[in-house]
Amino acid sequence: MPYFKVAEGRLEEFKGLFKEFMEITEKNEPNCLYYGFSIKDDVIHCREGYADSEAVLAHIENAGSKLGEALKICEIVRLEVHGPEAELAKLRGHLADLNPEYYVLEYGFRR
Repeated sequence: MPYFKVAEGRLEEFKGLFKEFMEITEKNEPNCLYYGFSIKDDVIHCREGYADSEAVLAHIENAGSKLGEALKICEIVRLEVHGPEAELAKLRGHLADLNPEYYVLEYGFRR
């Protein structure tokens, strides 16, 4: 769950990337369970969920070039990764450069 702070005056430009992110994710990632963007002022939150850690890594590979484009007009100010410890452990090395906050799922269910 990344939070992006958009550079001053570039919000509409970033919003223009939403459709592209949505299309490449929906088309190429069958294990993406949900994906969408929320906005508060100049901060954009990408709410996304995946079946497992392999699906997260597939998303990073699939959307990486589009993310690179977005990072020219914004910065990631917070990145949260939630899930069972066994799945988080598979991601820690891959995501280290992004400095995420990890939240271990203790209770819950999925359908």
